[in-house]
Amino acid sequence: MFILGQLLSSLAGLLDVICTVFYFLFIARIFLSWVNPDPYNPIVEFIYKVTEPILGPIRRIIPLQVGMIDLSPIIAFIALDFLRRFIVGSLYHLATRFM
Repeated sequence: MFILGQLLSSLAGLLDVICTVFYFLFIARIFLSWVNPDPYNPIVEFIYKVTEPILGPIRRIIPLQVGMIDLSPIIAFIALDFLRRFIVGSLYHLATRFM
């Protein structure tokens, strides 16, 4: 059972790191929307390619645009917070029960 606990703990840690990376990518995407970056810059392209598969469906399901302000990153932050608190927290708790 110890191995299963370690596996769940490692999986929870990996999901936590992925949530943190996406959190900072969304923040970078918000900052990029405030300035006029070069769309052919590799870093800007990477940020858009990674965040658009998440933000695009949110925009299609819930059109949250007030004037020129896109509020879909707020929904993404809420989803990331849910993922981090509920799923990662549950995996950590389950892992401690197997150790």
